[in-house]
Amino acid sequence: MPDIRAAATASAVSAASAASTASAAAAASEEAEARPLLEVSDVTKSFGSGRRRLTALDGVDIRLGRGETLGLVGESGCGKSTLARVLLGLERPDAGTVRFDGTDPFALRGKELLAWRRRVQMVFQDPFASLNARMSAAELISEPWRTHRDVVPTPKAREKRVRELLALVGLRDSDAHRYPGEFSGGQRQRIGIARALALDPDLIVCDEPVSALDLSVQAQVLNVLSELRERLGVAYVFISHDLSVVRYIADRVTVMYLGKVIEHGDTEEVFDRPQHPYTSALMSAAPVLDASRTTADREIQLQGEIPSPFDIPSGCRFRTRCRHAEDRCTTEPPPLVTRGTRGAAGSHTALCHFPLGAAGESAGV
Repeated sequence: MPDIRAAATASAVSAASAASTASAAAAASEEAEARPLLEVSDVTKSFGSGRRRLTALDGVDIRLGRGETLGLVGESGCGKSTLARVLLGLERPDAGTVRFDGTDPFALRGKELLAWRRRVQMVFQDPFASLNARMSAAELISEPWRTHRDVVPTPKAREKRVRELLALVGLRDSDAHRYPGEFSGGQRQRIGIARALALDPDLIVCDEPVSALDLSVQAQVLNVLSELRERLGVAYVFISHDLSVVRYIADRVTVMYLGKVIEHGDTEEVFDRPQHPYTSALMSAAPVLDASRTTADREIQLQGEIPSPFDIPSGCRFRTRCRHAEDRCTTEPPPLVTRGTRGAAGSHTALCHFPLGAAGESAGV
């Protein structure tokens, strides 16, 4: 006769092992959900050599959660586009670390790297230049599948998926066979967004995606991006010079100046209570719909010219244009000052010796 006790023991061990495996899988899943989608720590990137060495990024830190939108703002030449290229894996940082879902993309090779590239996509600034005029909308949207063949493997499935993506961005089935020259600027950008979504990414880097569009069309495209985030859970890094656009779409804002992050925090907190004098000046220069207030009443005029990125000022790099600057700003790099109590990811930080008061100097946008 079979040993009943042995069989029962084996069954119990098997059940315990299955429970342990399930528990470990659940714990791993919870850990993955709690982990930021994107972590950039102390990243530096320079170009050139010797006296002609340009430091485009200098100790940059950013974090982005799943399904979040991070607005990236600053004047031209502050390093926004270089940071975007690092996030896309197109530029390797000189120092620091980049973690995407816990993985260093710069350590990946072959099939692993190809699989990672599916998870990070791009929407370009100019919808007129970023689409091949000789390709139909269907060909443009399905182009990523030429490289990532396993995503949508058959022609019939691709045709169906193109129609679904067109519908997602508010275009019709009949638009699939039209060419870029037959679309308006806003419709072209919708095609660019559909192409970015073709590989089901976790993150889309948007580099000034509405700056080339009319105001009414900008609103339409921004609404499309917002709706897609709600439906698909995709995260955005949204680069823009237009502060009103950033305020509308972003959960958090990172302000850059000469390759450095100088302020970061929740969008409403940064816009309503800027702590860095540079951020305050940016906010004050943005237009407001209030006829009772003139530009002279609210705009903070910055002194001097933007320093050359080849010759960054000592101490605080903003000191040459800051009306609050004192002697210590010339020699001492400013400390990172934290306001708020919500922890590292949600706290309001500014890189300044003399952060502004609770109300800042700006009336917001």
